[in-house]
Parts: sequence; structure tokens; C-alpha cells
Amino acid sequence: MEKPFLEHHLNINRRHFLGKLGLGVGGVALGSMLAPGIFKGTTDEAESVPLGFKHFASKAKRIIYLFQNGAPSQLESFDYKPTLNKMFGEDLPASVRGEQRLTGMTANQSKFPLVGSKFAFSQYGQSGTWVSELFPNIAKITDDICVIKTMHTEAINHDPALTFMQTGAQVGNRPSMGAWLSYGLGSENKNLPAFCVLLSRGRGNGQGVYSKLWTNGFLDSIHQGVQFSSGEDPILYLNNPEGMDMGSRKKMLDQLEALNEMGYQEFGDPEIHAKIQQYEMAYRMQTAVPEITDISKEPDHIIKMYGPDCLVPGTYAANCLLARKLSESGVRFIQLYHQGWDQHGNLVGEMPLQAQDVDRASAALVTDLKQRGLLDETLVIWGGEFGRTNYCQGKLSDGNYGRDHHPRCYSLWMAGGGVKAGISYGETDEFGYNIIKDPVHVHDLHATILHLMGLNHEQLTFKHLGRRFRLTDVHGKLVNGILA
Repeated sequence: MEKPFLEHHLNINRRHFLGKLGLGVGGVALGSMLAPGIFKGTTDEAESVPLGFKHFASKAKRIIYLFQNGAPSQLESFDYKPTLNKMFGEDLPASVRGEQRLTGMTANQSKFPLVGSKFAFSQYGQSGTWVSELFPNIAKITDDICVIKTMHTEAINHDPALTFMQTGAQVGNRPSMGAWLSYGLGSENKNLPAFCVLLSRGRGNGQGVYSKLWTNGFLDSIHQGVQFSSGEDPILYLNNPEGMDMGSRKKMLDQLEALNEMGYQEFGDPEIHAKIQQYEMAYRMQTAVPEITDISKEPDHIIKMYGPDCLVPGTYAANCLLARKLSESGVRFIQLYHQGWDQHGNLVGEMPLQAQDVDRASAALVTDLKQRGLLDETLVIWGGEFGRTNYCQGKLSDGNYGRDHHPRCYSLWMAGGGVKAGISYGETDEFGYNIIKDPVHVHDLHATILHLMGLNHEQLTFKHLGRRFRLTDVHGKLVNGILA
């Protein structure tokens, strides 16, 4: 009996065939222009892997996102509000708070005592940007950065706000920003992933980070973030097992690829091809990663710039230096998560330690990129998932205080990659509670980031479960005021 024909043998059906017939020749021609080696069987390990969704000329080629997990207080960093010091201990006027949703930690407070920052602010640079004394090194680079004071979000608790900031949705299983950029632009270096993740832990109260924040979601798994560890092996299971050399590993991978290809021919599952690519990437990374993570060749002045902590794997400073090396090698998106910014209490004691962890290395990264001529093509982003309240959480006593979550306004800064340098964008009211000029929603930030990378946020889509998804959902507009 003749074996019945199954459409999945070709991974195609009549509708797909007819729909794509007219694209065949054009697609081949376009592919040969976008990736000249794609039909040559080239094995040049240094060759880049450009993919094809760029919609216009980009300002930035790569992104380093210094995410401050836990939400640093804008009132102790970049949004100076002397009115709060003058009205210390007075109750926040109900007209200012309005119908704002509060967390369960302060919703039952009968009083909302205003509290100004205990840390002094000064203006720096030609821009006259206000910066707290907690960030003396970032203060020195104010003419290189753009401080956005009017970020806002809907989420009021850490997990949904963090997920929203990273994926454009408060629920899980959506592709993260790095995955979208990998999908849209591919990698500049076939020996390294397009999307890398680095974790560090500060000395304050921490909030967890989870792999859903760097997930590929419904995109092919080749686009998920690759996490580096601080241990002896920066990427787990990358090294050859005992008794196996590179030649043996290559033979094993060739055999595994052949078996996977047989599975693909049988079932037509595109995820099988994604697995093949991941195994091949891992093989190439065995050579590339040790070189990237080796900082022994960095000159003394670079080590001094980042500080002695950069010699300790897994610290924020070490991750900033590694981020520069990864970016310099063509990694599209490097995501750092630094935990410890959740100061509901003892802000006066904890926040200086957190700031000390990140201030020097953050400024060093911008300076390092600039002196190498890389800042113009690298977008650096620094900020958390929401802001902090202008009133004290709980009872104000002994001059120490904490601040609750505040999604209505918070600060974030960016540098390089097509962003105006030396400006402060947007304005909050004298209480630092509401936005009065130039609001920037999370979707607007995402739209602007994609724009700087040469992508139209409305056109970078992926069809899933019958609808076309995008990073900005059905929202988002460009923040033209920060574009150089």
C-alpha cells in the first residue's frame, strides 16, 4: 500500500505554497544581498550574520542595558525636589495624589508624610543636570547622557513592572526586547549570541530576576538570551566533557545534526532547525567565549577606570567591562541585571551602598565606549522598573525612611546611539509625584529604542495564535525630543 502523502513532510500546505510562490526568486535575490555567504557554504568564522528586517538606517548598532532591578528612587538620584525638604513631615495633599492606585503596603496609611532627600544635589556639566551626591561619577558624564525624568508605567508591583519593562507586557511568555532585536537584526558575529545576559547582586534588599525576562517567548529559541555566570565556566556545559577533544565534539555534532535533519524531514518542526543552530553556536562559542571573558589583556588604566571590583567575576563592575567587550565583538543586546534597589525601609543606609556598587562602573562604561569611538553606535540605558513615592512608607522617625513603589513618574538615563547628549527631558511637579511635561510611557521608550536600531516598532511583528504581536503591542510613539 502506497504511503500517504503528509503535508508536514515538506512543512508546507497549499495555502503557504501559493502565498509564497511569487516570493521565491525575489527572496533568493534579497537573501544573497543581505547575507552574501548564505549560498556559498562559507565557513569563515569571522563573517557576520546580518538578517533582514531593518527598515531604515540605524543610529545604533548595539545596546547595553544596565537594569537596576528593584527600582532606584528618582528622588535620591536625578529628580531634585527641594519642596519636599521644605515640607518635610507634612501630609501629601490629597489633590496631588488623586485616585492613584497604591500598593497594599501603604494603601492603609492614614497619613502620607512628605520626605525630601537626605542627600545633596548639585548641577553638573554644561547641561546643568541635577545629580545626587550618591552618583559623583555619573555626575561627571552628564554632558554625555540624556536623563528622562518622566518615565511612567501601569504596573505597581515588581514582577509585572519588571516583566513589562523587559517584554512590553505584564504577563509572561512574551519575547523580551533582546529576543525581538535578535529576531529583527540577527547577530554581527556568528561566534557569539545576539543576546547575552549578565547578573549581579548589590548590598540592598533584592528582588528576584527570572529567565522569563530574557525569554524568546513564541519566537524561535535561537533568539533567547544566553546567561553568563560568574563561576569558573561563564556559560554552563559549554566546555567539552572529560575525555573529549574538539575534533571528537565536532564529529558528534555532525552526527547529531544529521539525526536532527532526519527528524525535521519527518515532522517539519522548525524548532528542530533552531536546535541545530544552537548546537553549532555552542561549538563556535567554545573558542570565542574564553577570549571574551579574559580581562588579563586589559590595560591598567581601564582596570583603574572601572575600579578593582572589575577583577571579581560576577560583580556589577566586572559585568560592565564584560558588556563592553561583548558589544565590541558584535553582540547586539547585552542585558545587565543588578539587584538590590528595593528600599522600602532604611533607604538612607542602603541606597549609598547600592549607588557605590554601580556609579563608577556605569560612568566608566560610557567613557570607555566614547574613547574607543564606539559610543555613537552603542546605546547605553540605565534605569529600573518604576520609581519611588515622595512620602515615607510607614512611620517617619529618626530621620531614616523608606519609599513605596511609584509608577506615575521615574527617571532613566540613556547615552550614545543617536540620543541627544547633555539634556534632561520632561518635567514632574514640585512634589515629584505627577508628570507635567513630556511624559514617556514604557511603550514609547521601546518604540524609540527600536527606531534607534533601524526598526519600525509597528512593522516588527510576529504572527502567533492568529494575531500579529509586537514589542509595543498596539501602542507606542517615538520620543522625538531625545533623538539627536
